[in-house]
Amino acid sequence: MNGIASQAISVSRAIDTLMREDRGRLLAALVSRLRNLDLAEEALQEAAISAMQHWGRSGLPSSPKAWLLKVAFRKALDKMRGAKRSQQNAQAFSLVMPDMIEDEPDEIPDERLRLIFTCCHPALDPKSQVALTLRTICGLTTGEIANAFLDTETTMGQRISRAKSKITNAAIPFSVPDAEEWDSRCDTVLTTVYLIFTTGYVAGRNEERDLCAEAIFLARLLDVLRSGNPEIQGALALMLLTDARRNARTGPDGASVPPGEQDRSLWNLEKIAEGRQQLDKAMALRAPGPFQIKAAISDCHMAENGPDWPQIALLYRSLFTREPNPVVELNLAVATAEAGFAKAGLMLCEQLGAELEKYQPFHAARADLLAKNGRAKEALAAYDTAMDMIGEGPERLFLEKRRAMLVSSGLPGE
Repeated sequence: MNGIASQAISVSRAIDTLMREDRGRLLAALVSRLRNLDLAEEALQEAAISAMQHWGRSGLPSSPKAWLLKVAFRKALDKMRGAKRSQQNAQAFSLVMPDMIEDEPDEIPDERLRLIFTCCHPALDPKSQVALTLRTICGLTTGEIANAFLDTETTMGQRISRAKSKITNAAIPFSVPDAEEWDSRCDTVLTTVYLIFTTGYVAGRNEERDLCAEAIFLARLLDVLRSGNPEIQGALALMLLTDARRNARTGPDGASVPPGEQDRSLWNLEKIAEGRQQLDKAMALRAPGPFQIKAAISDCHMAENGPDWPQIALLYRSLFTREPNPVVELNLAVATAEAGFAKAGLMLCEQLGAELEKYQPFHAARADLLAKNGRAKEALAAYDTAMDMIGEGPERLFLEKRRAMLVSSGLPGE
């Protein structure tokens, strides 16, 4: 391989690494001046193309990130000059030009927290919040995001485009919310990040991009950018503790395995230790919130002698006071039964039938609770309903196994 080819490969790798590791920070720095996501993305992409040409000839600059940012600003400036025909564009141009022509310092301010709050603004629907966060902060391609949500690339591209347009047209501020808005807006951000995590967790490890890892990266980033926030620490703890069990969540036969029955040798001890450390830090601040409680529940599932069901039930009661919804109440019903109060658990579950009739996990949980109460015939019917509502996969295999166990047990009513 000659020197020119070798340098070209080296430059290509450097740019790939830079765009993978620092794209979010660079994009946030651009958006902080431009207030336009589309323009910022286009300018950054063009700057990366220019870098391939210039760095291939003259080698890497002393500060590659600052070089990319300067060139991206110039690219954006050229685009804005070309679009200066309308009055609106003229005003935007006049506002941003003084900042853009100044030399950029080598140290780039980290504006990613602002960008995260912009992407997770309540004016956007939850799916758009997730897609935009993955695109801007994590740098996933439109195709990768589409695959994660089982959409076509065209459909996902249109969704992302509409979200960007809404941010621009509605003048959604590129800012961290004020103190009076912080709690509600932070909860929206953490819910978005956790939705990214659960999407990856359900998909398993066969996806092109590990969304669980992307979500944990975002939670770590939030913890750095807004240190000392107990709910951010709780969300990070929840994801670490849950992800620690990911290798054990399905058995050799492909069926789901509940935490209490998992092969503990497959658990990631480093993630468990870090998750517990984060949870301890959060709880020491004495400001309990939903994500901290969910993390504590996850930790109780990994108690040394098996899940601590009485404590889990107490935690779900506490969670219900903060998130009074039927799904939390269903989990409370299951925990109540597992803690030794099978009849009370079933009674609580039955009260949720009208609200959760179309929610597949309700029928799966009800089947298990009916079986615990010796009502085998009804349990079998509930298992059938639950399986009719789900496709092939680990969860269905789990239900099939439980149903077969119930049949073979010869409980009264069969």
